[in-house]
Amino acid sequence: MTAEDARKSPAGKAGNGGAEALAASGGNLEKIREILFGAQVHDFEKRFTRLEEKLLKETADSRAETKKRFDSMEAFIRKEIESLVERVKTEQGERSDAVKEISRDLRETAKNLEKKLAQLDEQATKGQRELRQQILDQSKSLSDEIRTRVKESAALLSRELKELRSDKTDRSALAGLFTEAAMRLSGDTKPSGKE
Repeated sequence: MTAEDARKSPAGKAGNGGAEALAASGGNLEKIREILFGAQVHDFEKRFTRLEEKLLKETADSRAETKKRFDSMEAFIRKEIESLVERVKTEQGERSDAVKEISRDLRETAKNLEKKLAQLDEQATKGQRELRQQILDQSKSLSDEIRTRVKESAALLSRELKELRSDKTDRSALAGLFTEAAMRLSGDTKPSGKE
């Protein structure tokens, strides 16, 4: 039953029938709202879901890439440390053999030992410095890449939000549409501001 029929019928003119007509018009309003905006709301929901999935995937990819790089860096550091340890062991073994062979000349051996220890310390210090520098460089590179990805993700999110905001229905036009629909449903055939 339309609002026009309700107005013309005797029940629509009575006080009790007016409440029924008002309830029916409320249901019609919901149907109109669903018809007008249902598809757009569903579209927004789909777009938000896709955007959220995309961000989650990019975040997971960034985490996986970062973990992979940290694992690679850790393996590299372990390998370098093992190499240094092997070099130290080799040099210590050679030094020990040299000391046994030149046991007659203890002073000369002591001087050579001191020189070699100084060189070894210098090499170890230099190796540690280089290793620290490499770790620092890789850490900076990873930090820069993470910042870049976060900025890209934020920019993408901002663009998507701007698109969504620009697609929203104008509120004043929507209010006018609802006012006109309410007037028509309540029986007032002349909407305000229109003939």
